[in-house]
Amino acid sequence: MRKYLIVGAGSGIGKALTEKLYAEGNELYVITRQPAALSQLDKVNFIEPNFMDEDWKASGIPAELDGLVYCPGTINLRPFRALKPADFRNDFEVNVIGAVKVIQTVLKALKAGQNASVVLFSTVAVSQGMSFHSSVAASKAAVEGLGKSLAAELAPAIRVNVIAPSLTQTPLAEKLLSTPEKEEASAKRHPMQRVGQAEDIAAMAAFLLSEQSGWITGQVIGVDGGLSTLKV
Repeated sequence: MRKYLIVGAGSGIGKALTEKLYAEGNELYVITRQPAALSQLDKVNFIEPNFMDEDWKASGIPAELDGLVYCPGTINLRPFRALKPADFRNDFEVNVIGAVKVIQTVLKALKAGQNASVVLFSTVAVSQGMSFHSSVAASKAAVEGLGKSLAAELAPAIRVNVIAPSLTQTPLAEKLLSTPEKEEASAKRHPMQRVGQAEDIAAMAAFLLSEQSGWITGQVIGVDGGLSTLKV
């Protein structure tokens, strides 16, 4: 049994991952503003969710952690001319600064864990260059840089990897997939001819947390239906 902290555990990919790790018998510590979404999991440890506050102390974190997954993210898709500096700052705060604060807070516990692993999230838009993605892609590119830098600095004690999904069926993306027509159009853009499901991404995150991935670190891994590398 391994000990994991999942940030953003109550929705989308975080919820799917939490349910998967729970079913495997792991000891879970979760941060979520939607605890009712995990009410069926009776042995989950809830941590104070205000991790963006300056005085957040994360009481309840164990002395040892074997893994951390930071799931919060943004999808702020607008033309560049319609974006203000505040939009870029907000995306950076959620995607980068939030991850930094949590990692720094639990770093000692991760160093005390066994083959500890950190998993962060980027987006396929960083590598592909997509219209209307300038704000979110800028912050997620910073996540990729953060992940690689930490992987170098923390090796060999802690592995750090980044998952870069394409559009996935989650509450965060519901406006982009709100009709059958929108979902079909998005599916056709992908070589696998469907949009991603939260379980697709959660499966990769669970693998990167596990000891089966013990020789993988510093990677940005596309889980994107082939969109980043294939043309069909």
